[in-house]
Order: sequence, then C-alpha cells, then structure tokens
Amino acid sequence: MSIQFRKIGLAIAFSPTSQALVKEAARLATLYQANLFLVHVGKRGAIEEKLMQGLVDTITVVPTILWREGNPVTEILSFCKSEAIDLLLAGALKKENLLQNYIGTIARKIMRKADCSLLMIQNPSEDRTPIQNIVVNAEDSPFVLQAIEAGCYIGQLEKAQWVHITRELKLLGLALSANEQCTEDEYHESMQGMVKEEIDEVEKILSKVPHHPLKVNIKMLSGKAGYELARFAERKKADLLVVGAPQRRFYLLDRIFPHDLEYIFANLPCNLLVVNPPKA
Repeated sequence: MSIQFRKIGLAIAFSPTSQALVKEAARLATLYQANLFLVHVGKRGAIEEKLMQGLVDTITVVPTILWREGNPVTEILSFCKSEAIDLLLAGALKKENLLQNYIGTIARKIMRKADCSLLMIQNPSEDRTPIQNIVVNAEDSPFVLQAIEAGCYIGQLEKAQWVHITRELKLLGLALSANEQCTEDEYHESMQGMVKEEIDEVEKILSKVPHHPLKVNIKMLSGKAGYELARFAERKKADLLVVGAPQRRFYLLDRIFPHDLEYIFANLPCNLLVVNPPKA
C-alpha cells in the first residue's frame, strides 16, 4: 500500500460540530491504527483549555494537542507539514452559497494548498452511518492508482458493500469518427471499442490493488466530468467519494471556469476524500 494514514490531524474551532468531528477523528485513528493530532488556531486561555479537555474526554484515543496563533489557513498548513500529517479532517457545507464560492471558506483554501490527503466531512454527526457505497474517480489526477488503493483499503476496513470506480469516456475521438461519415454500425463499434479500452485500463490498475472481498463496479461516465461524477455519487447514495489530488494549484480562473474538483467542492454530494500521497 502506497497510501497509509498513520497521522490524522483535526483543526478544532470549538464550533457546534466539534464534538462530532473529534469522535469521527478518534474512530478513524483507531480504525487506521494512527496517531491523532488536534490543533486549535486562536486564543489559548482557561476557557479554551476547558473546552478542549471537554472534547478529549468524550474519546478513548489519547491525542496530541497543539495550540497556535495567527492566520488559520497558514497555521493549519504549517501544522500539517511540521507534524507530517497524512490525513487532515475538516467539516464541509453540503452546498456553498455564491459568496462562499468566490471568497472561499477556510476548508476550501486548505484543500487547494495542503500537501497531505484531506477528508471533507459533509454533515458531522455523533450518530455515524456505516459506509456502504464508495465511489472512486479514476480520472484527471496523477494519483489514480493511489485513489483506487485508498478507496479499496477503506472499503475493506469499513466492510463496505460496493466500490464504484468511474472513468470519463473521451467522446472527442468518437465525434471525429462520426464526422468522417462512418456508418451507424461503425459508430457503435467505435463506441464499444472505446468503452472496452477504458474498462481494460481500469482493470489493469485494479489488478495491482488488494480489493477482496469487495464488490467492484466499473462505470464509464460521459459529459462534464465533475458534474457527472457528483450526480453518479448521488444516484448510488455514496457515503464517500474518493478523488486524486490535482497536479497543480487552483487559481481564480478555476473559480470562474470551474475545474472538475472545484465543482465537486461547491456541490458536495457526500463525504469527500482527496488523496494526496506524502512527498518523498
């Protein structure tokens, strides 16, 4: 396994969802046999220490607690780097409004800059729902193998029912074939050939990844990749969507002409894991 979550981090803001996030972080630390780190960026006084202790008292895992002051995004990113965090947890809104979409929440800013994997938890709750369906995007990332590895690894640990692996069907070549005045039979034959090639490519990757006894479904999607991926996750009632981190940073242009992941961030269909392997 090239993906291992040995150090899990969680930034504490003492919000109404903090207790649910802490409990989920502790559960994952136990599941992955990982060390848990809690960090609060802001004032450290008697009230804050009492609130932190109240959160820690609700879990059986013994975390490392860190206190920092300064810009939340800068300090959380610095914390991830200094502690070599493998997986950072953050709460997320199901759908961001226009102001949040263009100004950006702290979680969104961290997602664009962090050098570790990130788990965005859509609706943190102490009444946890078991993971039954996982959707993995096998497209548009240099970390496709690691994303599939992570999806199957989590599926095995969580005893999930299904892992759905999606891949975009490139229709440009098919459209070019149609413009060359091919017959209807030739058109359908070309489509079947393209589908088989993409499925074979996914199966080649999957053959390198332990996934027994999971049921794996490979699905080709066509259309706007981010939109279709989110809709597929909704149709399958996915509990977790796994994507590989993009190769480059997000810029303002991506906000105006959305990158596929930008669309998913703004229209989160379920919990989202962005897989970003640690740098050598």
